[in-house]
Amino acid sequence: MKLKNKIHSLSTLMMLILLILSNIGIYFTFDRTQHKTEFSQLLGSAKELTVALSKMTDEEEAEIILRAYVPPNGALRIVGKNGNEVLSVQSMEGLDQKFPVPDKSEEYTLVPYDGYEALSIAIPTIWPTGEVVQLEVTQVLTDLKANLRLLKMVMIGITLFAMIPIIISSITLGRIVTQPIEKLIQAMTDSRRSGTFQQIVVPEKGKDELTQMGQTFNDLMVQLEQNYRKQEKFVSDASHELKTPITVIDSYARLLERRGMDKPEIALEALTAIRNETKRMTEMIEQMLDLARNNEPASYVFEETDVRVIVDDAAQMITSAYGRAVQIKGSDQLTLSTDGTHLKQLLIILLDNARKYSEREIDVEMEERNEYVRISIQDYGKGIPEKDIPYLFDRFYRVDEDRSRKTGGTGLGLAIANEIAIGLGAKLDIESEESKGTKITIWLLKASDSQ
Repeated sequence: MKLKNKIHSLSTLMMLILLILSNIGIYFTFDRTQHKTEFSQLLGSAKELTVALSKMTDEEEAEIILRAYVPPNGALRIVGKNGNEVLSVQSMEGLDQKFPVPDKSEEYTLVPYDGYEALSIAIPTIWPTGEVVQLEVTQVLTDLKANLRLLKMVMIGITLFAMIPIIISSITLGRIVTQPIEKLIQAMTDSRRSGTFQQIVVPEKGKDELTQMGQTFNDLMVQLEQNYRKQEKFVSDASHELKTPITVIDSYARLLERRGMDKPEIALEALTAIRNETKRMTEMIEQMLDLARNNEPASYVFEETDVRVIVDDAAQMITSAYGRAVQIKGSDQLTLSTDGTHLKQLLIILLDNARKYSEREIDVEMEERNEYVRISIQDYGKGIPEKDIPYLFDRFYRVDEDRSRKTGGTGLGLAIANEIAIGLGAKLDIESEESKGTKITIWLLKASDSQ
């Protein structure tokens, strides 16, 4: 059964059950109230009769009084101490029989009589002879049955009439709930068939959960499309980047095969080129794997770390490997909770980047600023054009293709650095001016949300 039909059926059934239960409650409450009302009226009339009988001295006058007070569709009966009937009067035929009377724990009795109910009460009174007798009053509740029958018909009519708007509202509710879901299903079906990322129309001013679901779905489609385009571009770029060194290796291998055996200088040139391209391809593959690993939050372990020690170690590695001076300014000790291994990897990438594109020394500055620890890496190289800065973290993006080839750049270094920064809960800022150099700043939160 479709969700729309389930909502329609269940909501209609529940409302019908509620109506029936409420009608049953009203019916029995009305029935009990009417019995109480009939009892009160009958008791009041009986008390008036006892007052009148107490003033009588003649039994014939008492009988006249009894006939005056006999209830419509009822009977009065005087019963002596020994249980013998002294006098009985009734306003309708068939009521000369004795009806059960209530005991001390009951207010009244109800017994079936000729398709109706007969209500009886009993109170003591003084007979004109001075004897204390029991006055038994019985009334057949003909009006009450008619009233209950009328109430039952009214309730049935109201229930049937109320079901019309209930059915309409349940159908409307089913449509309201399922229409956005049907749109989602249709959009997903169209996306699957066409290979595109379809969105649905969402009310601009809607604030309910269904509108939020639609907006979330549209945001998800946008994100999926962006990720798909990035993945598509990454695969395309990776294929192109890996194809280039493979082509170079193949070309030099052919050259070596044709002429290298007889000419040592050609063999050396070919082997050197093959080795360089193999190294570059290996670095590229390792960087791609780093990108994949750095997307895993579980790979980050946060603990109290002395940032100054991490910066000193990274600078020493660059100095030892390339003989490039790295000057560090700032506090001798800066402690915060971070992943020291990934922070060191991030610093090495940025320092190596600065080393590749400048010939002078590299300046590193550290300081605490409010809730952050700031680490700035300044080089004095060629600099980066302003138009290229927004794209520096994109994979395989190069500012200068020829220069990147000469320095061995793959266009993945800053992309990896940005992924590591995200994992550390940090932020990277880039400031650059052409012919003056580039400054990259790492902003590390003292209390990282990534923990």
